[in-house]
Amino acid sequence: MDKNYILHKYLNGEASPAEVELLKTDPEFAAYLKVSEAAKGFEAPTFNSAETFESLQSKLSGKEVKVRPLFSVKQLMRVAAVIAIVVTGYWFFDNRDTTFTTEIAQKENFLLPDASEVSLNAMSNLSYNKNDWEKERKLSLDGEAYFKVKKGSKFSVETPQGIVSVLGTQFNVFSRGNAFIIACYEGLVSVAFQDELVKLPAGNLVTIENGVLKTQEVMADVNPSWIHNESSFKNAPIGLVLEELQRHYPITITTENTLNKEFTGSFTHTDLNTALRSICDPLQLNFTIANDQVTLYAKNSN
Repeated sequence: MDKNYILHKYLNGEASPAEVELLKTDPEFAAYLKVSEAAKGFEAPTFNSAETFESLQSKLSGKEVKVRPLFSVKQLMRVAAVIAIVVTGYWFFDNRDTTFTTEIAQKENFLLPDASEVSLNAMSNLSYNKNDWEKERKLSLDGEAYFKVKKGSKFSVETPQGIVSVLGTQFNVFSRGNAFIIACYEGLVSVAFQDELVKLPAGNLVTIENGVLKTQEVMADVNPSWIHNESSFKNAPIGLVLEELQRHYPITITTENTLNKEFTGSFTHTDLNTALRSICDPLQLNFTIANDQVTLYAKNSN
């Protein structure tokens, strides 16, 4: 559940004990608690009705009596300061970006504010500002995600390598290290990379690696294979394949010699031995597994 929504409930006294416990896991919630404690420490001055009545009676009789002000300038400044801190704290929490993060072997499915669908692959990070969403459908991605975008205004995915823009379509973005791969499954996708703008129709794939852009018309699938717990590659450097394997299994891979090979094929996310065999057999490689350490080597090296 979105912690901004839970915070809103907390400020209105509507959060359940479980939701309060969830908020306490957020380090930034401690900042709000300090604001809350500061507000509790302020006590409004007491209103003296008898004194006020005496002052009024004196003025009516023409007799002047010294009356103590109900609020001193210092007290009013304290009130203003506490209110400013509370309002600023609430604004800060309410305007934070909404962020989704996945760990090794974890995938996440969720809806954006306009009901567009997102599937986030393992070891990925996606964030957006929900308050600005109606004005600008924009998000940031580091990793891999598949989008099914509702038709509407321009929808932009910003990555370290470039920007992908659509109006309403289905597409996949892979943005890791020096690799930037965009696949369009429905509609039309615009890819902005440095000074180039590529229009990508359905069934096409654009790959940008180490600054080199290539467009391919090869896709027949209706969505990316990783949605179905399988990673697929075509003429991919073996290093890229092994990095992806480590995102779906809690392992560390080492190679006994330099593997200047390319891989075409796929591996499963559900069984490590099967996945390793799928990669190693076509490339004439062997492997050993010791706890969470995997070693790959050429078959003719032993």
